[in-house]
Amino acid sequence: MHRVFINRTRRLYMKDFERLGLSLPLVERIEELGFISPTEIQTKAIPTLLEKSTDLVGLAQTGTGKTAAFGLPLIDLVETEKKYTQALVLAPTRELCVQIARELDQFSSHLRDLRISAVYGGADIVKQIREVKRGVHILVATPGRLRDLIRRNVVDLSRLGYLVLDEADEMLNMGFKEEIDDILQSVPEEKLTWLFSATMPDEVSRIANAYMNSPVKLSVGEKNTANEDIDHQFVFARPSEKYEILRRFLDVDGSMFGLIFTRTRRDAKELADQLMQDGYNADALHGDMNQIQRDRVMARFRLRQINILVATDVAARGIDVKDISHVFHYNLSDDISFYTHRSGRTARAGNTGISLILLHPRDKYLLGRLEKKVGIRITKARIPTGREICESRLIEQIQGIRNAEVSDEIRDFLPEILEELEGLSKEELVLKIASLSFSDFLKTYRNAPDLNGEQRREKSGKKSSSDDKRERGGKKNKKHRLFINIGSMDIDNTAGFISLICEYSQIRGQAIGKIDLHEKHTFFEVEESEADLVVSAFEGSIMDGRPIRVNGLPEGKKKLKKRRHKKRR
Repeated sequence: MHRVFINRTRRLYMKDFERLGLSLPLVERIEELGFISPTEIQTKAIPTLLEKSTDLVGLAQTGTGKTAAFGLPLIDLVETEKKYTQALVLAPTRELCVQIARELDQFSSHLRDLRISAVYGGADIVKQIREVKRGVHILVATPGRLRDLIRRNVVDLSRLGYLVLDEADEMLNMGFKEEIDDILQSVPEEKLTWLFSATMPDEVSRIANAYMNSPVKLSVGEKNTANEDIDHQFVFARPSEKYEILRRFLDVDGSMFGLIFTRTRRDAKELADQLMQDGYNADALHGDMNQIQRDRVMARFRLRQINILVATDVAARGIDVKDISHVFHYNLSDDISFYTHRSGRTARAGNTGISLILLHPRDKYLLGRLEKKVGIRITKARIPTGREICESRLIEQIQGIRNAEVSDEIRDFLPEILEELEGLSKEELVLKIASLSFSDFLKTYRNAPDLNGEQRREKSGKKSSSDDKRERGGKKNKKHRLFINIGSMDIDNTAGFISLICEYSQIRGQAIGKIDLHEKHTFFEVEESEADLVVSAFEGSIMDGRPIRVNGLPEGKKKLKKRRHKKRR
């Protein structure tokens, strides 16, 4: 839904929501919140869900108002006099879970008897149990925590009328199929299922076929497409240059308000730490943080106390922050479908934004695959030069001086100020002010090379020795079989196992081959060039009080372990 702040315009468009069939009190509440015209997915979905008892599949991009598309009908359809759970909304992450519950609360504030509750991992389960037992009409939940509460006989879904699967593609990407299967066994067959997704991979189609009855299918835009208000760009960046190139883009625009995506939580933390050390207002959001820490970071980001947030894909799901100008893909995800979710954090509610990929030259082939799958055009961006950065920021600063409001208190000191500046021309005064406040930028970029020139040399095939070392693991080679004493008792599925191995060892997911997951141990294949990294990464690691060990490294490799990877503690 689009917001405006002119009462007359609001009144003009209120009839648009009335025509959708929503109740008058809910329409009036929407007006109070400043929403006027429904988005395309809302226009298509709301009348269908209100007028027909049908399953529904809604395909729409992130940021197009899917929460209101299913949330407003739910609020109108739930019967508050019945004191049991009538609607369940499943979301892949706690951030998205909290966001959905918050929006539903805002929409339904005029209904004092309607109870909405959110249950998710990483928060006090005792408090959540107490709240659920008091009675909930609409329950918003993450799959893992909900399955836990069902097994504890806390949540009763036997009379559920509506099941919403939000961000269904992401729930499958995160390996929640088993949890979803368990949950669906606890709900009545006659319930209605509404599935919403930004993309429609084969796995989501299979869920629709398995769990839904002749669903109505609605689509906004083409299948698997990205928001057309996003400018998709890329630059080639080898590992040794990547941080410097990122800084160039951060520095060229003083109004930058951006998200940087990394592949692992370790990458997110290390990159955020490096940015903060270099003076940026940055912080990280990743899976090692507890809920209080995550909430604190997100609050600071929303308030713009930090203007650069470094996040992993999982941690960033559910981020709905206004006016994000840039999304940077510091590492391009192994799963191309993640790109739509990442880039969708910008250009929300009719705004425009930039999605920039920092891509290794050897991965150039991914651009074509991404363009074809998502239906976009990705253009090559120009890396700002040192002179361009200094010029841009200096002009911004001078414009700030020109537009600054003058305090009357400062005006009282004008005679003394003029006396001190006597004899200086306007040009000299401007140069002195700029020199004082801009010395750090000049020092950083005075002799900075043109990285676009380096990109041309990359195209010709020239590489540094350090880059050659970093690329050794990227070439195809034979797989080696390893053993690790971690199994299904520790990790729910193979997706979680891959994430664990990649997080600890910093190898790519593609380097992992066949996985044989047992209850207490796992046999898995990994590229020979990465085997020593995996073994050494787990040295000294402990999980649930027991040491983790990885066996199976060839004799010739054992001497390399400590030379190539630091011991993890």
